[in-house]
Amino acid sequence: MSSMLEDGQLTGEAEVVWLENLDTLDYVRQALDKVSTRRGKPRYSRDGRLVGYTTLAAGAERDPDSGLFRRRTFFLLPHDRDSDPNGDYQVGAPGEAVDPRTIEPGKVGAKTPRSQTGHATEIAPARS
Repeated sequence: MSSMLEDGQLTGEAEVVWLENLDTLDYVRQALDKVSTRRGKPRYSRDGRLVGYTTLAAGAERDPDSGLFRRRTFFLLPHDRDSDPNGDYQVGAPGEAVDPRTIEPGKVGAKTPRSQTGHATEIAPARS
């Protein structure tokens, strides 16, 4: 799956659950994972750490090919800006990274000056 998600891929999302305080995070990576449940914390098997996930509404449908549910996970890798502020993403961000303050159920989130330049004191613009 492409790392660049579209709102149309996020049907059935009911809630975004954050496991960490967003105040210190300029960006999070997001991925659409196939899991066996609609709710609860999904298994996480990437490097780095899980910082959030979505839950699905009771009527959310399974993927017809796999029989699994598609749910977003939000994560950070060891070389991301929060853990390595002088590293590769001191300025800029990975393609799948968005400002977590712009994420809503059914909305992919947006790249903002904060997510791209790393100024944690900036406030993200409101979504239209």
